[in-house]
Amino acid sequence: MKRFFSYLCNILVLAMLVLQGCRGAKLSEADAQYARGEYFDASNTYRKIYNKLTKREERPLRGEVAFKMGECYRRLNMSARAAAAYQNAIRYQYPDSMAIFYMAQAQQAEGKYAQAIKNYEEFLALKPKFRLAEDGVRGCRNALKLRENPTRYTVRNAKLFNSRRADFCPQFLDGNFDQLYFTSSTEKATGTKKSEITGTKQCDVFFSKLDEAGNWQRPEPVEGELNTEFDEGVTAFSPDGSTMYLARARREPNSGTSVEIYTSQRSEAKWSAPVKYEITADTLSAYGDPAVSPDGTYLYFSSDMPGGYGGKDIWRINLKERVGTLENLGDVINTAGDERFPYIRTDSVMYFSSNGHPGMGGLDLFKATKTPSGGWNVENMGVPMNSPGDDFGITFGKGESGFFSSNRNDARGYDHIYSFVKPDLKITISGYVLDRDEEPVPNAVIRIVGNDGSNQKAVGKDDGTFQFNLQRGVKYVMMAGAKGYLNGKQEFESDTLEQDAEYGVDFILAAMHKPQVVENIFYDFDKATLRPESKKALDEMAQMLKDNPHVAIEMASHTDRKGSDKYNEGLSQRRAQSVVDYLVAAGVERERLQPHGYGESRPKTVTKRIARLYPQFKEGDVLNEEFIKGLSPENQDAADQINRRTEFQVLTVEYGIF
Repeated sequence: MKRFFSYLCNILVLAMLVLQGCRGAKLSEADAQYARGEYFDASNTYRKIYNKLTKREERPLRGEVAFKMGECYRRLNMSARAAAAYQNAIRYQYPDSMAIFYMAQAQQAEGKYAQAIKNYEEFLALKPKFRLAEDGVRGCRNALKLRENPTRYTVRNAKLFNSRRADFCPQFLDGNFDQLYFTSSTEKATGTKKSEITGTKQCDVFFSKLDEAGNWQRPEPVEGELNTEFDEGVTAFSPDGSTMYLARARREPNSGTSVEIYTSQRSEAKWSAPVKYEITADTLSAYGDPAVSPDGTYLYFSSDMPGGYGGKDIWRINLKERVGTLENLGDVINTAGDERFPYIRTDSVMYFSSNGHPGMGGLDLFKATKTPSGGWNVENMGVPMNSPGDDFGITFGKGESGFFSSNRNDARGYDHIYSFVKPDLKITISGYVLDRDEEPVPNAVIRIVGNDGSNQKAVGKDDGTFQFNLQRGVKYVMMAGAKGYLNGKQEFESDTLEQDAEYGVDFILAAMHKPQVVENIFYDFDKATLRPESKKALDEMAQMLKDNPHVAIEMASHTDRKGSDKYNEGLSQRRAQSVVDYLVAAGVERERLQPHGYGESRPKTVTKRIARLYPQFKEGDVLNEEFIKGLSPENQDAADQINRRTEFQVLTVEYGIF
């Protein structure tokens, strides 16, 4: 305590000495500028004082001036300069630990997350449970994850709208999305005086129109009496575009700055002189960042008025029934930091910016969605929408596209307008419709139905190919059919990942005019007992019959040439019956199934598919006993294997209809 008292005494003594020797750059003048919110002028004055404090005994005062300089740069969004100033304050043993906290914030805004975490944790060792510092640590760690997993948004500098100064908070006039308004301190702004706060000209409202070719025209100041020598700031519009709500910063000489919301009326493309919109009788609080709900009922805004959760909070008031309708949006939206720049997209979706919720650094863009219980679910919009700098003032046009403002990549801290678009996900499913000989089925009709209510139809090409566009996270049922073929059915679910995806599925259709081999049906040697490895093929056949409920078939079994005719017929009949019994147990009506054992009486004719699998045979070869005897022993075994098969033949497609 004595040490701290001694430090303060030294500060007072040195301040008196410095005030006497610093001529035009006086500490009292800098403090007064700072108190009035003239941060640009104050930073220059503090810097002059700092540079004159070179003596060893002036070091304590140098620490104080460095801290105040950092405070100016922090409010001017000059993160790099702010971090350097706070670092100097700490080096000269400035006693307020907030210098460590603010330095960590500035480092976070520069994307130096490892350094920021170290300093946040150092600060928390001095001030445990400090909410904003805890959020800062979480934000830095979360930022590293967000940076590694960017979203599908594409962000570009909207150079046409940007000047060499600040350009920010774009807003469409109405639902036609053909007029864009924004705020700018460009040299085209009204008047010649530079702002003591920012060092630039006072802001005016500008706008741009789309021409007939769909190109944005060069921005111009709005027409009428709207722009003045004061700062005209963030704009919002009634649903019909006839009323503008805007923030205006007004200053009287040698006094602080008041930020209030005004209205202006549009008539014949001109805007009337602004009229103050009275929200409360409180004249000490700031009211800015207006936004209007899509139905025109509510005015949303940010304010530091009493009753909030710290910093600036988002509030709303009913435009039709003002009295008694003022409402803070609550602690899920609002934090101990600043929540600003609301944008109400729908009744249940709001966007806003915050430096209190964990983020990349500075102000981050967040999406808030109402839950069924009436609460909010808040999520960071991620990279590249957010950066280590300030990202704010979003507006949506058609679809997932629009504009926002950011001071990313600008060492001076100036804001600029950026466009964004979220490309549609490319989720497709494609494949082939083939017959059981793996030949294309031309002109097949494929239908796909989703549990989202979607219903699509396509006709396959001559080569059997087809393709559909899908949505993510949807369960689909697909059916393929063609004249002379049994229908095929497939079911699947697209995943929920936020990324492009391609799915593949093929349909193998059974022709109705000829026997169809059922592959992978196996029996115990010289018996009719089905082997376990047959289950998959049999289950698939059962499902095919269920998908074609009016089809009745002959279930046939064939043997090779070995053994007597009578024995082979009996064995094949028992095997056909085993298949029928399995299908009945699987839920297929017995009346639709006729077992028949043909023994060796119907040798197989080589198809294109068989010829591809067994090139020693050619298409059209009939594998009868006479043909087989002329083959080599190895090829005889292959021919016998082909003849040992289980087949089905469609008997009718009218079962149960009449």
